[in-house]
Amino acid sequence: MFTGIITDVGTIAELEQQGDLRARIRTGYDTATIDIGASIASDGVCLTVIALGDDWYDVQVSAETVSKTNLGAWTVGKRVNLERALKVGDELGGHIVSGHVDGVAEVVAMTDEGDSTRVTLRAPQALARFIAPKGSVALNGTSLTVNDVDGCDFGINFIPHTKEVTTWGDVKAGDQINLEIDTLARYVARLHDAG
Repeated sequence: MFTGIITDVGTIAELEQQGDLRARIRTGYDTATIDIGASIASDGVCLTVIALGDDWYDVQVSAETVSKTNLGAWTVGKRVNLERALKVGDELGGHIVSGHVDGVAEVVAMTDEGDSTRVTLRAPQALARFIAPKGSVALNGTSLTVNDVDGCDFGINFIPHTKEVTTWGDVKAGDQINLEIDTLARYVARLHDAG
């Protein structure tokens, strides 16, 4: 489990297709505190650490994960949002995030509003019903509050701090973004459909 509060921005150092995709991610984390088998959310996708170095870790990404996320578009040098798994007693600053991406949203518009940036995204039709104004979503692993919803489109406001400490300062229209809907919204919809 994660909170959607990004704690490092890593860089893709190597990519190798070996049946599955293997990625080396450079990080500012103290890798001496990371265990083989640990889960680290990388752009919102829960990935398992399979090797470690002084300032990097390797993950293996299954074909299933590549097909459901934006990780297939990773390139060497790309910056990625990172979050280590939640530990009992950690502050829960965002919302409960599983790291299991539900689909990919597209950035359709960006508008500066004061010092902040309003980003409009388009969710896949099947996921749009789970997104509500003032609800939570995780986008590329970042816990965010939805400002408004219009059909499949929804708006998020990014303050300067968020753009500085995550990869959101790099985003542009047309980008594909990993979308994880709020767990509570998923269960409320399931109960509604069963009722």
